[in-house]
Amino acid sequence: MDIISALAEELGLKPAAVEAAVSLIDEGNTIPFIARYRKEATGGMDDVALRTLDDRLTYLRNLEQRKEDVITLISVQGKLTPELEAEIRAATQLQRVEDLYKPYRKKRQTRAQKAREAGLEPLANMIIMQVKTKGSALDEAARFVTPEAAQAGFDSAEKALAGASDIVAEVVAEDAENVADLRSFTEGTGEVVSVATDSDEKTPYEPYYAYEEPARKIPNHRVLAIDRGEREGKLRVRVEVDTEAAIARLGARWPRRQGVFAPVLDAAIAAGYKRLMAPSLERELRAKLTVRAQTDAIKVFAKNLEGLLSARPVRGARIIALDPGYRTGCKVAVLDETGKLLDHGVVYPTPPRRDVAGTRRELARLIARYRINTIVIGNGTASRETEEVVSDFIAAEAPELRYTIVNEAGASVYSASQLASEEYPDLDVTTRGAMSLGRRLQDPLAELVKIPPQSIGVGQYQHDLDQTELARTLGHVVEDVVNRVGVDVNTASASLLGYVSGITPTVAKNIVAYREEHGAFTDRRQLKDVPKLGPKAFQNAAGFLRIAGGANPLDATSVHPESYAIAREVLKRAGVAPAELTRGGIPDIARRVGSVASLAGELGCGMLTLIDIVSELEKPGRDPRDDAPEVVFSKAALSIEDLQPGMELTGTVRNVVDFGAFVDVGVHQDGLVHISKLAKRFVKHPSDVVAVGDTVKVWVEKVDRERGKISLTMVQGK
Repeated sequence: MDIISALAEELGLKPAAVEAAVSLIDEGNTIPFIARYRKEATGGMDDVALRTLDDRLTYLRNLEQRKEDVITLISVQGKLTPELEAEIRAATQLQRVEDLYKPYRKKRQTRAQKAREAGLEPLANMIIMQVKTKGSALDEAARFVTPEAAQAGFDSAEKALAGASDIVAEVVAEDAENVADLRSFTEGTGEVVSVATDSDEKTPYEPYYAYEEPARKIPNHRVLAIDRGEREGKLRVRVEVDTEAAIARLGARWPRRQGVFAPVLDAAIAAGYKRLMAPSLERELRAKLTVRAQTDAIKVFAKNLEGLLSARPVRGARIIALDPGYRTGCKVAVLDETGKLLDHGVVYPTPPRRDVAGTRRELARLIARYRINTIVIGNGTASRETEEVVSDFIAAEAPELRYTIVNEAGASVYSASQLASEEYPDLDVTTRGAMSLGRRLQDPLAELVKIPPQSIGVGQYQHDLDQTELARTLGHVVEDVVNRVGVDVNTASASLLGYVSGITPTVAKNIVAYREEHGAFTDRRQLKDVPKLGPKAFQNAAGFLRIAGGANPLDATSVHPESYAIAREVLKRAGVAPAELTRGGIPDIARRVGSVASLAGELGCGMLTLIDIVSELEKPGRDPRDDAPEVVFSKAALSIEDLQPGMELTGTVRNVVDFGAFVDVGVHQDGLVHISKLAKRFVKHPSDVVAVGDTVKVWVEKVDRERGKISLTMVQGK
């Protein structure tokens, strides 16, 4: 297989661009680097397209390697024919290669193998070929009851015929074309059926106690729910197929049956399907549905994570962060605009102490002393009661103050981690957790990279997913967002630096150690002195690591050092000095330099690269997160009792799942906008309409106060 041509055709790309991208990947360049600084070579592929190409490249290379392995294994057995080899080499799916290899795969002793060893294969071939039209099948089988066969247990005509039938059943069940056809039939007509192991037990899986749905239609979230119910022993699940129709379909693939062996062949085909094919195809279909559901869930998780990490930082916020609790009280962390801890303590606004007056006095003291303008409250246990106290306090004593609720998923994971212990060895776990909540508002990306992505809580069934694939995919999301934003090499934590293109966790720690020993970086070239940061790592990382206030103004931009000469020439043509970049850039630089195409030709550089350079010089170090929706702040708390159908609210999307979106409307309990209520048009998936972090207008549709459930709609009047 020509992998380059196959990728180009599959992904709808030009072969030259695919070949260039593959070459760049093989040379050790990272996806963010290729996407940002090698646009001419790849035709402007973005990081999403490059990730897809990289995944498919890995698959196709593994496929080619597997083909070679299978050809070798069959050849060693002396059974490789030119036709079989050609079929294997022509395969475009790993499944097809495995189907072709199945008859030759070493397996445990089977009934068919035992019959073959007893010399019954010629009889099986007679059954398959329907060679006898006179006499009886048993008479023919009696000729094969040899001393060797009898010693193996085939000591009668009936047993010999049964043994030969087992061989036929295995041949039928292992034929690659038969398997492909019946697989298609099973996937197209099979029903996923689930029943309760104990129909009287109350569990979350009651909707699936007597449930069936066509496999081709079952939604991914239901597949994952049924899988979990089965794992927990609450459900029994099977794939139901019309057995008679399947056998008839399989039988139609063989020559017309006539003569003495016709009923034997019919029975062998039926046995081959029921005993050997059906169980295998059912397992295969269940696995395929699970992989499909997990792949989709991981994609949704990744998209949600990207939205969360791309949330707009709240700059200039001086924060009191409250991590709510009951018996142990609310942990308090006071942070300045940079996230530096100014003070910490505990207040007790919630039961059992319910010291509301003391809480208000402490809030007033901290606000006055540290010039606080924002309060942040975690959304976990006791959040609702804490919010009421804060809301009442603001209304009565600090009307200029604002507050918001932040998702505290993963905060406890970070606060108890070795990383948190290294960062703040003198603080207890609870204070670290409260600090993390406040910093999530100030700079979500910088804070959330400290937490394993799968612990951030913006997905569904995350513990049921392939953890290796989940971690790999989410790691790519974090890497892409971090490099899209860029990192200040003098202030970034090792956690953040570790996601920069080309920087390993070890090198990230070395960068932090280097700046602690030598002081702040003043020139990108100093990065070359960091231990283990070699030339390739520097090439991949340099453009994403920014130095504010350094010797070279270009070091604070996303312009790569390899393009500095071009950037200086552009500035020269525009009639401005590089120092202008430190004053916010050159807003009219595009007008000053004129035609980019002409200039690219004069400077001998690619037009896409030059467009990026001009854009960066126009507004150096621009943060793409500034285009994200602003955080929704509150000044007065609502409760679920305040909600009435038809009420209009503004909320923030907290999670997107297959069946809708959960929106925080300021009442502690997120409301659900079902997929059918997201827009007036048909919506294939909620992520086509909303993303985590979006600010949306919703209307209350239904409130179930007893169960604490809120139904919302984004379509007024629906």
